[in-house]
Amino acid sequence: MQKFNVKGVSIGLASGLTWAIDTILIGIVLASTTFMDFAEIALAAPLLSTFLHDAFSALWMMILMGVRGELGTAFSKFKTKSGWWVVLAATLGGPVGMTFYVLSVQEIGASFTASISSVFPAVGAFFAFLILKDRLSLKNWAGLLTSIIFITALSYSGDLFSSTTVSIGLIYILLCIFGWGMESVISAYGMKDDVVSPLEALMIRQLTSAAIFGALIIPIFVGHDLTAKVASSSTFWFIGLIALAGTLSYVFYYQAIKLLGPVRAMGLNISYAAWAILIDIIILGGDFTLKNFLFAVMIMAGSILTVMEDKKKPSEKGSKINDESNHSSSRNGDPLTSLNK
Repeated sequence: MQKFNVKGVSIGLASGLTWAIDTILIGIVLASTTFMDFAEIALAAPLLSTFLHDAFSALWMMILMGVRGELGTAFSKFKTKSGWWVVLAATLGGPVGMTFYVLSVQEIGASFTASISSVFPAVGAFFAFLILKDRLSLKNWAGLLTSIIFITALSYSGDLFSSTTVSIGLIYILLCIFGWGMESVISAYGMKDDVVSPLEALMIRQLTSAAIFGALIIPIFVGHDLTAKVASSSTFWFIGLIALAGTLSYVFYYQAIKLLGPVRAMGLNISYAAWAILIDIIILGGDFTLKNFLFAVMIMAGSILTVMEDKKKPSEKGSKINDESNHSSSRNGDPLTSLNK
């Protein structure tokens, strides 16, 4: 008999849904006049939007922690070993992962970058096994690979080897995959002893990402003169509102990492590709195609299969970060435990 943690899976799928909303809205921003004015600067729009998005997200998290009376406590976690593991995870997932993603888009195009980068959960699963002893069953692997295959097929087009810069582009995307795959694994490691809660980890993550983008990435690749230009437009505040959806997605994602483990959390989070298709068709009035609909169904089915477990083998829950800390989380049974501290 198959089973899964209904609350944990719901939170994981919610992270995908809210990230799909965030992605669609960011796409609208990138097509706005504000960003199109400096479209000739290849890296400007995606890097600037990511920097501002993470900066606003860090602000929202600080406001949330302040309202909860936990802002000082959250900042104190920067002094802990667990907090610095989260800082490392944030660096790999934010500045490293996103910067090399954008550089890869410049070299081999958006289609190949999106399709190749979709394998990052498999890379994460490999490192989760090595570092956290997080094991997946054959059924779980089948689900994860199903989602990856259909996301890859959804975003694939063209001839990769027509590009003269394919070698450097592939190096960039491999570094991106490594960064994204390792983020959730190292974050899970940082949260495993409960010194840092998911909300505290998320605040640290967004502050770290925004700081590195603002101090290094933007000055090197873009220049803060363009940051000032965006800040003087209405688009700036729109990004701030979009970051609310992104922040909510991360809250769900980090809760899912804590409850289900990094691999299953990633498997559910990448359902955003399916959610984006459904939102486009149902809400935005996009064209319905049988191929895209079937791909969305298969991506979602793969995500669910990734987290299903054998009821007869509760001790083999590969989703647990480690037996002791995660069995404790399972006994608590409440995916929002850290929200109610």
